[in-house]
Formats: sequence, C-alpha cells, structure tokens
Amino acid sequence: MTRGLSGLCAARRLKERNEELRVLVLEAKDRVGGRTLTLSLPASNGQDSWDMGGQWVASSQTHVMDLIQDLGLEVYPQFTEGKKVHHMGGANAKISTYTSSIPSFSPLVLLDFVRFLWRTERLCVSVCVENPMETPQALQLDSMTLQSYMDQNIWTTQLTEELKLCTRTVFGMEPSQLSFLYFLMYSTAAGGVMKLLETTPGSAQEFKVKGGTQQLSERVAERLGRENVRLGSAVTAIWQDEESVQVKTGVSKITCKAVIVTCPPHMAAQIEYHPALPLERQRLARCMPVGHMTKFIITYPTAFWKEKGFSGEIVAHPSESCPFGVTFDASSPGGSPALVGFISGVQDCYWNSRELEDRRDAVVSSLVKYLGPGAASYIHYEEKNWAKEEYNGGCPVSVMVPGMLTFYLPSLRKPCGRIYWAGTETATRWCGYLNGAVQSGQRAALEVLADVSPDVLSESELQEVRADLTKARVDLSRVWDHTGGSASLSRFLVGLSVMVVTVGGAVFLLRPRWCSSWLSCVLAVIQK
Repeated sequence: MTRGLSGLCAARRLKERNEELRVLVLEAKDRVGGRTLTLSLPASNGQDSWDMGGQWVASSQTHVMDLIQDLGLEVYPQFTEGKKVHHMGGANAKISTYTSSIPSFSPLVLLDFVRFLWRTERLCVSVCVENPMETPQALQLDSMTLQSYMDQNIWTTQLTEELKLCTRTVFGMEPSQLSFLYFLMYSTAAGGVMKLLETTPGSAQEFKVKGGTQQLSERVAERLGRENVRLGSAVTAIWQDEESVQVKTGVSKITCKAVIVTCPPHMAAQIEYHPALPLERQRLARCMPVGHMTKFIITYPTAFWKEKGFSGEIVAHPSESCPFGVTFDASSPGGSPALVGFISGVQDCYWNSRELEDRRDAVVSSLVKYLGPGAASYIHYEEKNWAKEEYNGGCPVSVMVPGMLTFYLPSLRKPCGRIYWAGTETATRWCGYLNGAVQSGQRAALEVLADVSPDVLSESELQEVRADLTKARVDLSRVWDHTGGSASLSRFLVGLSVMVVTVGGAVFLLRPRWCSSWLSCVLAVIQK
C-alpha cells in the first residue's frame, strides 16, 4: 500500500474488518499526509499552525467528516463576513466589492452566468459518476474541452474570464486542458458546479480542521501502529502472479496477498509492473496531467481587513503584477490573523519562473491595492509550490484530457490481478478532495477483503463490490448507442434560456432593486 491519506484509510478499514490481517503501509515521503501538509509558522501569538495543502472540508463530505469525528478532531467555519473584493477585466478595470455569494455582475453578464449555470447543472444531472459512459452524448462531451464548450455557450468575455479563473482555482489547470465530460463528472461528484466554488453550507470551502488536516493522516498512522507504516519507502516495482504480489522499494522486498496503489495516476505510471499492466491502464496513467498550484500563507499582527469591514476574500484577474487569483481569510481558531491565496494554472507557471522574493513582493503589493496599507505590515510569508514536492509533482488533482474518459476511465478503478487502485482521483464522491481520498481507500479495502477475506463482509457489501467491478468494464456499445434525446433536450434548454433572459432582462431594466432576490431564487432552483 502506498502513499497518502487514502492508503492509510484503506489500511485502517482492513484492520477494522479483520484484525488478523497483517497490513503494511509504504509511504514514499519522510512524512505521512500526501497532499496535506500542516506547518507551524510565525504568528501574532508566536507560532501557529496552517495548512499548506488541502485544507477545506464540508458537511456534505460524509466520509471525511465521519473520520474527523472518529479521530476526535474538530472543524470551524471559513470566515466570510464582510465585503469581498472583485477585480476582473485587466489592471485598469474598476475594483468593486460585494457581500453576496457571487460578484456584482452587469445585467448581461449575470444573465449569461445564469444561462451557463442552468445548462451545465442540467447536464450534470445526466452524468453517471460511477460510469460516465452511460451519459447521453458521452463521446461528444468527452471530445471537447471545457474551453470549447464555453466558447460555444457563453456570450460575454467577462464571464469567460471569470470561469477561467474558477477552473484554475479548482483544478490548477486551464479550461483548454481538460475534458468537458470530466468537468461534468467532477462537478456531479461534488453535488453540482456551485458546490465547488462557494463557502455556503455543504460547499467545498465550508469548514477547516482545527490544528490542520495533516492530523488526519498522523492519527490514523498512530492507530495503525508506527511499525506498520514505513516512511521513505518509495515503491519502484511490483511483481505479481496468481498466488501473491511482491513489492520492491529501494531497500526491501515485501511479499503479500494484495497491494493497493493510492498514489496519483501520473506517479503510479512511474512504477515498474511485472507483468505489464493492461494497455488501457498504461495509457490512462500517462495521460492524466496534474494541476499547477502554489499556495501561500501570509500572517499579520492584526486582522486589519476585518477592522475595515472586509472578509479577506479577493477575486482578481492574475497578471504580471498580481500573482494570485483568489484569497481568503486564514485566521486560525486561536485568533492568529492570516490570509491564504492561490497562484494557479498558467499563472503558476509564469510566476514560478521568477524568484520567491519577487512573488512575495507582488503578493503583498496586490494585497495593499485591494485591502489597504495594513497589508504591507506582515509578520511572515510562506508558500508551497506543489510542483516541486517530490512524489507529487503538482496539485490539487490529476485531470483527464479529451478522449480519455469514455474509453479509459473504467481502468482507473478496475483491479489488475492482485493490484487494486485508490486515491482521490478514483473517488465517486468529492473526487479531488480529502473526502475522495477517504472514500476511495475504504472502497479499495472492501475490494481486497472480498478477495482475501470475504467472510467478514455482509452480503450487501459483497454485492456492492461486484456492482462496482461490473461498472469498471468497458462497453463501447453503450457509448455509441447513446446518441438519442439530445436534440429535444437542446431545444428545451434553448427555449428555457430565452425565457430566463427575457424575464430576467425585464426585471433588471424595470426593477433594479429586485436583482439580488431574483438571482437568489434562480440559483436556488438551479441547484435543486
């Protein structure tokens, strides 16, 4: 078993269900935690803890929330009270503030957004996360990028730029780099597009973990027993036959009944396999690029932004003068003031070609521009470029390029002999997040138990495993046959869009004070 929270959760589930099993976790790094990392940084009270990797959880993420409760940890809400800053459209564009869940768009951009969101959320309803090939028009949706879909369905340049920024923040990639069907699947696994973007109840940025998210891995490792978790043990090769599996690290060989590989797909592709993995699995692992993201924490003696009525949330168009796209309040539960921000996608590539001091100075200068001179008086600036993290090579998630999902996704979870697969990329609930890591590890553990110790599973659990494995089979005829029904759906959406635009336009032109209420009602209907 290799790497991260997912592998630890798989090991924990195996031991919970059968104490007689001997389980060994092989962790490539010199620490546990994978894409979570909690550091102690200089702060107003001396030292405090902040997450430099994955940090948010949500009430809708039941797998990780159950784990948090079981480990005796606590969560606290993301601070959102006050004015939010919005600056899109270039350096000379107007800087505005807002207090609602979305920026104060112009009527046309707002209508464009509602129309796009309606269309996209309706498509999400048709997506089967467990087997996206069952989605109507799967081949067509997988043949286009998110960018090409935006080009075909968005009227305004501003909304295009807003959604590009959202894509960079969520995936660490440009919309031209990922399959549109993958985007729909990813959104559906989270409960919808807006769930990925908001801080509202059940949304991705709802809660943080007191003391940091790396504690999840640390506490699970402690319960497993440190003797069962080997650090600095990068797996280089895996041999298997009908009876057993042999796993090779730099210093040892381990023989076992089964192995669960939980590292990101692009890292799993670097392991040597004997016999070779099926061709579709090889191609999949080599064609899932990982996002580019640098995260920074900047600590302050006082929360000056709160004193001025700001929430700390900034949405800005990254440029040659502003590295980040978004920031949030990152004040600790102990009261240490801080801000967190993200440099993502193509901007991360650009800014990481420059010196750390240049990035830091540009970040501080931009914060002064948006929040006032108090931003210049910081205590400490810390950043984490995940592209430079050994055994990760990027963050937050590996994505699928066009054409990969409909043909190769089943092999992402399908066992290869005695090799099983987990990791947040393989999850069906909140993939790409901590919840996905937990869920996929638990799912892979059940698959192993069904093979090596089926008597500890209930009949319903065995049926669930069999159903999952059935969905992992490639059936191209189902993809080719799903071509009907799209025309009527398209006509319905076009007609609905015209109605929304007409009614919405009338509201904006005749009753400006109703704008906020009207939008809230529309968004509520869409999300239902």
